[in-house]
Amino acid sequence: MKRTERVGAMIQILTQSPNKTYSLQYFCDMFGAAKSSISEDIRACNAALEFTDTGRLETGVGAKGGVKFVPYISDEQLSQLQSEFCCKLSDPSRMLGGNFLYTSDIFFDPDFIRRIAAVFVRKFKDCGADYVATVETKGIPLATNVAHLLNLPLVIIRREAKVSEGSTVSINYFSGSYDRIQRMSMSKRAIEPESKVLVIDDFMRGGGSISGISEIIGEFNGTVVGVGVAISGLEPKKKKIDNYTALVFLGEIDEENKKITVLPNNDIF
Repeated sequence: MKRTERVGAMIQILTQSPNKTYSLQYFCDMFGAAKSSISEDIRACNAALEFTDTGRLETGVGAKGGVKFVPYISDEQLSQLQSEFCCKLSDPSRMLGGNFLYTSDIFFDPDFIRRIAAVFVRKFKDCGADYVATVETKGIPLATNVAHLLNLPLVIIRREAKVSEGSTVSINYFSGSYDRIQRMSMSKRAIEPESKVLVIDDFMRGGGSISGISEIIGEFNGTVVGVGVAISGLEPKKKKIDNYTALVFLGEIDEENKKITVLPNNDIF
C-alpha cells in the first residue's frame, strides 16, 4: 500500500476503537511494512488528527507499548457545544409543567450526544476508572458513548430488578426530582469488587440518584472516581454529592413568562 493509503487505514482503525492500544507490530504485519515506516505513518496520522481537533495519538514503549487514539474536544468546540446546548434547552416549547422539560430529542440525538461524551472523556480520561455506570434510562446513550470512547465496560443500574440479571443488590434512595423514595438495583455480576467507577448521567437536581449510585457501588466495596452530568439544576444549591462536573446549569423555569434560564459551566476543566 502507498503511505497515504496506510495512513488513511490506520486513522480508520484507531478512531473506531478509542483508547485501545495497538502494537506497532500489529500494523507491520497488516501492511507488510517496517517499524520505521509505521512510526512515520503514526506521526502523519497524529498531525491530521490534531489539525482537525478530533483527538490525539498517544504512544508508549516497552512490552505494553503501542499507539492509541484519545478523543479530544478543544476549548473552542466546547464553548460552541455549550452555546448550542443552552439554546436547545431554553426553547419554551420544552416546558412540560411541574418544572420539567422535554429533553428526549436531545439525549437520543447520536451526533449531539457523541460531542457531549467527548467533553467527559477529556475531563475523566485519567481518573483510573474500571467501569462507566449510569441509571436507566435517558442517561444510557450518553454513558454508552463515554464508555466507548474510554474503552471501558458499561454498567446499567436498574430502577427495578430484572430476572435476566440474576442475583442483584438493591437499595432505596430519596429522589429529589420526584420527591419520593425510589429503588435501584444492580446485578452482582456487574462489577468486580473494589472497582473504580465513573458515573455519567443526563440530569441532576438534588443529587439523590447519584448518591444512590455511589451507595450501591459501595456495596461492592467500589469507589466512585468521577461524576459527570450533562445538566445540573442550580437549585437546590446544596446537593447530596460534593464533587461533580456539569456541562450546563439549569436555572429558573418561568412557565408564566415562557422563559427558561440555562447557563454554561465555565469551569468545566
